[in-house]
Amino acid sequence: MSYDEINEKLQDISIENNIWVIYIGIIIASWYANGLERKYFVYNDLECREKYRKVMIGIFTILVIIYIYFLKSSTDDINNLKINDTAKKKRLTYMSSLGSFLIVMSGIIFLYIALADEDIDVEIAFN
Repeated sequence: MSYDEINEKLQDISIENNIWVIYIGIIIASWYANGLERKYFVYNDLECREKYRKVMIGIFTILVIIYIYFLKSSTDDINNLKINDTAKKKRLTYMSSLGSFLIVMSGIIFLYIALADEDIDVEIAFN
């Protein structure tokens, strides 16, 4: 691995560390949303239902943005493949990109559900 490649990997790790902090915030927001959802179902509190929906929309919007970042990163990895890279590296890089694409699609689907499900009939969660 060249010096530039190592620096690029270290920069990626730094960005990923920041994303982990965002994930911690998302976990806390999800915990808060569960409390709002509970209040809605127990007390039929319509205000809690709307707050819950807004929190969930915010969570999935942030997740889709993060997922798109990872998709772009995996696409960049494909573009940076060299002719002399091993078949295994190429296969795994393409598989990683496919996985990232599918995660973006799932995030978009969950965001759509959060936007469309005004009565919160469907349980959604990020995994």
